[in-house]
Amino acid sequence: MPRLRYRAPKSPSRLEEHFLMLWKQARGPDLEREYRFHHERRWRADFAQMEARVLIEIEGGIWVNGRHNRAAGFNADLEKYLEASLAGWRVFRFGPDQITLGNVERLAALVAAAIRPSHPPTLHHTEISKH
Repeated sequence: MPRLRYRAPKSPSRLEEHFLMLWKQARGPDLEREYRFHHERRWRADFAQMEARVLIEIEGGIWVNGRHNRAAGFNADLEKYLEASLAGWRVFRFGPDQITLGNVERLAALVAAAIRPSHPPTLHHTEISKH
């Protein structure tokens, strides 16, 4: 049996901090950082919104041949995202160019709508009297 290594929490990247600043500006629901969504593989997502079952990944190093775009790292990411999706999570990936206020606002609104209890529309008195 392979020996499990201690994995210290990673320090947040500049991109993650930028995303979080925009998320707060967009008044997005609370997020958990470095959420371990798979207990056997010990995979973590950069951010998770538990009620909406949304994982958010910030992909850095794409312009410097970083881990995410070398064959082994890319393949490992595909496996991780497939397992997350099969477990019922919606996975949203952001590269540096996608971390904009407009994109973050759209995602924050989508996540907020997913956790709001849905109520059937109520008819106003004037609408009822027309029928």
